[in-house]
Amino acid sequence: QGNFMRFLHTMVRVSDLEASLKFYCDGLGLTEISRYDSEQGRFSLIFLATPEDVAAAGYEGGKIPEGLPCVELTHNWDPEDYQGCRNFGHLAYRMDNVYEACQRLMDMGVTINRPPRDGQMAFVRSPDGISVELLQRGENLPPQEPWASMENTGSW
Repeated sequence: QGNFMRFLHTMVRVSDLEASLKFYCDGLGLTEISRYDSEQGRFSLIFLATPEDVAAAGYEGGKIPEGLPCVELTHNWDPEDYQGCRNFGHLAYRMDNVYEACQRLMDMGVTINRPPRDGQMAFVRSPDGISVELLQRGENLPPQEPWASMENTGSW
């Protein structure tokens, strides 16, 4: 273990998926590399990357490899008003140990908005209110206190 941390993606919410795909893919030249549709959650997640990054990562489909920086378009199927920058979602980083990262941030006075109760995922906010997702590298860590029983605080 150590201080491993890798940038994963930036998430933005989009209200018109087709117009957004036209902008990001046809306009900017990004390539759709992954799509997940959730009937139950009523949302779609579309991951985009530059052709150069796709080639450099040797990506040919399947699970998105670490080190392939992406933009995640999140399309909520039900109309939503994205006032106040609500359309910007979060930055995401994979961490060596999500518990240690959260403890380090908490020791600095940072609120853990969504604790890593599952040993896999947490959310915090930057001093400017930017949501940051912290994801555990490899398998989920076993549940551990104080995280396992810590409640959510605020929004992320």
